[in-house]
Amino acid sequence: MNFEQRLADLNIELPVVLDKHLPFSSGVIVDNLVYLSGQTCLMEGGMKYTGVVGSSVTIQQAEEAAEICILNLLGALKEMIGDLNKVKKVVKVNGYVASEKTFTDQPQVINAATNLLNKIFGEDNQHARAAIGVASLPMGTPVEIEMIVELRK
Repeated sequence: MNFEQRLADLNIELPVVLDKHLPFSSGVIVDNLVYLSGQTCLMEGGMKYTGVVGSSVTIQQAEEAAEICILNLLGALKEMIGDLNKVKKVVKVNGYVASEKTFTDQPQVINAATNLLNKIFGEDNQHARAAIGVASLPMGTPVEIEMIVELRK
């Protein structure tokens, strides 16, 4: 499957993700694995949503935030490797959801990220995953996602 064409078919334009001002990299390549740093729902210089899911952020807003995280991750990945057709497999996704103590639908929120990845890379190319509830996340984002990707040799 041509992943670049698949993005175009889905009318998805990846953001340009720059990490020049950060004290860490947006990702590191070790052998044929790319370990991508966590991405938030940052869009055009600001957070699309801020707050905690289950109080100030709805599940639907958190799902959209998770999709934005994936687009930011793919933008960072493309910046690193130049062409998403070099991707062999998304190996692992860790999703963090800033949640109220009684909120237990973190998997539903991160399902939005998984569903988007499955649309792009194919459902037969599923990844391992964790969906974790936390008290808060950087800059008030309701969702942060990190990812490990395998590249073709």
